[in-house]
Amino acid sequence: MLTSARIANQGGPISDLRINDQIRTKEVRLVGPAGEQVGIVSIDKALQLAADVDLDLVEVAPTARPPVCKLMDYGKYKYESAQKARASRRNQQQTVIKEMKLRPKIDKHDYETKKGHIVRFLTAGDKVKITIMFRGREQSRPELGRRLLDKLAEELSDLAIIESAAKQDGRNMIMVVAPIRPKGEIIKSNSGGSGGGRKSRGGGDAEQAEAAPEAAPEETPAEAPAEVAAEAPAETPAEAPATEPAEKQPEA
Repeated sequence: MLTSARIANQGGPISDLRINDQIRTKEVRLVGPAGEQVGIVSIDKALQLAADVDLDLVEVAPTARPPVCKLMDYGKYKYESAQKARASRRNQQQTVIKEMKLRPKIDKHDYETKKGHIVRFLTAGDKVKITIMFRGREQSRPELGRRLLDKLAEELSDLAIIESAAKQDGRNMIMVVAPIRPKGEIIKSNSGGSGGGRKSRGGGDAEQAEAAPEAAPEETPAEAPAEVAAEAPAETPAEAPATEPAEKQPEA
């Protein structure tokens, strides 16, 4: 059975749940390891039952009357709880809000540049807070900012939806747009596309390797004997035997 001291030595913060000797009530409503109801028993009997099955007595409902205690492996319970909490944090998507500031009388070139930044943010899966800043007499003409935001919303309709409509906030006018595709789907699609690219490059290399043997020049069968003949030493013709001089005819 794990005592509170052994639990503390396992690292990490100790839970607020009281276990074993930390439970001070005289009676508890006991629940077995499989969730079965044992009933109301004295604390001494509950501790004895926990020791018999080598488990901990954990107070799971301290506000109940009497408190509800369960027989469990407290170390395993803490480990599984930490794993579940870590998994839930991992599955949560972090929401990032980018901000882009514009002036109501922005020129065409600056407008296209800032719109390009907004498109890049939305493509990456981030929300964008678009702020129109009014100065001086521009504050008396809020329709300029609203017209600019409406133009942006129309041009970005294929990438984003309006999460917060344009509204006046002091000297500024604010609109928030969110990407149509969630960030998690964008990450998955990008990872799948990169894998396909690697595969295609590998296939191209294989095709080049297969094509390489075909490009090698073939030997001409007629040239091979010629080379052999050139390398072989020329045979010296046999010398003709010397002719013997004809015998002289006897004189008459």
